[in-house]
Amino acid sequence: MGYGHRVARTRKLFAALTRRGPHRVMRGDLAFAGLPGAVYTPAAGRNLPGVAFAHDWVTSAARYHGTLEHLASWGIVAAAPDTETGLVPSALNLAYDLGTALDIIAGVRLGSGDISVHPDKLGIAGHGFGASVAVFAAAGMSGGAHGPKAVVAAYPTLTRPPAEQPAATLSVPGLILTTPGDPMTLRSNAVELARVWKTATLRATAKAKSGGLVEGRRLATVVGLPGADRGSQKTVRALMTGYLLHLLTGDKEYRDFADAEADLPKAAVLDPFADDPVDLEKKVVALLKP
Repeated sequence: MGYGHRVARTRKLFAALTRRGPHRVMRGDLAFAGLPGAVYTPAAGRNLPGVAFAHDWVTSAARYHGTLEHLASWGIVAAAPDTETGLVPSALNLAYDLGTALDIIAGVRLGSGDISVHPDKLGIAGHGFGASVAVFAAAGMSGGAHGPKAVVAAYPTLTRPPAEQPAATLSVPGLILTTPGDPMTLRSNAVELARVWKTATLRATAKAKSGGLVEGRRLATVVGLPGADRGSQKTVRALMTGYLLHLLTGDKEYRDFADAEADLPKAAVLDPFADDPVDLEKKVVALLKP
């Protein structure tokens, strides 16, 4: 296939992935297994891929209803713990809950017993604070029998302890999303993660807002953090879905979404080492510019 045809095909796939998939979606409650949270599944299917999703700071799993439903509509079981939703959340506790969520969806039959997740088709994703939490969860599960096959970190932000430490140990493929201006903000650690996570690809989503994946109104807007943005949601959902479909199921139709050399719409690949180190002093200077 020529380069031009490949780009055109990928753009067509991207456009399709911004919309709901072909599967009817069912919603369940993780609380049946002792973990607060929600699970979204296709209406039927055996040996499906599954992903655990971590929310951003001072928000909840309910703020990602559309994203979780979107993944399920494309055949991916999506579970989201609804824990650590306060002002001082624990990254390590939420990471543990992500692992528990994967254990639940891979260990029991869902729906009426006709839906199952294959233990070798598991992924982890997160947004903001939850994106860095996803890194902790992946590192904690990497030595297990059924570790994650892919990780998506959408606009990761700083945590304590720093997520860069576990990121340096990862060999699982990762997709790190940032915006063109995010690397110079005090909260973002996308570039720092990409520098130590050797198997991750860093992409900058043009015209997207780093906080836009959250749905509805959120408390964080009071302190100046951005709220919901439909364009950002469409872009992130398409990139995340294509990436997971290829790496969790092996579907070659979506291989460009996991190819660090591929040209994806609205998501240019960034070299985390292309510029001078993004240190704290430079971030403060950028913050103070009029």
